[in-house]
Amino acid sequence: MREEEIIELLKNQDEEFRKLYNEHRELDSLLKEMDKKNFLSEEEEFEKKRLKKEKLYKKDKIAEYVKNYRRQHHCD
Repeated sequence: MREEEIIELLKNQDEEFRKLYNEHRELDSLLKEMDKKNFLSEEEEFEKKRLKKEKLYKKDKIAEYVKNYRRQHHCD
């Protein structure tokens, strides 16, 4: 089973995972909006770094869910 298929399955079956996934997507959107700006203030730069760290943390958690699903369902 492909990772995308597992993610779709988890989004449909696990409310916590769905929340995590949606938060990750929202962070991605916020960062894309920040990237459109020609200049960021010092505060915005700090916020951008914080958002990137949070997004990475959520991405790692999503990968952990997928790994656990594969392990539990013997997917390779």
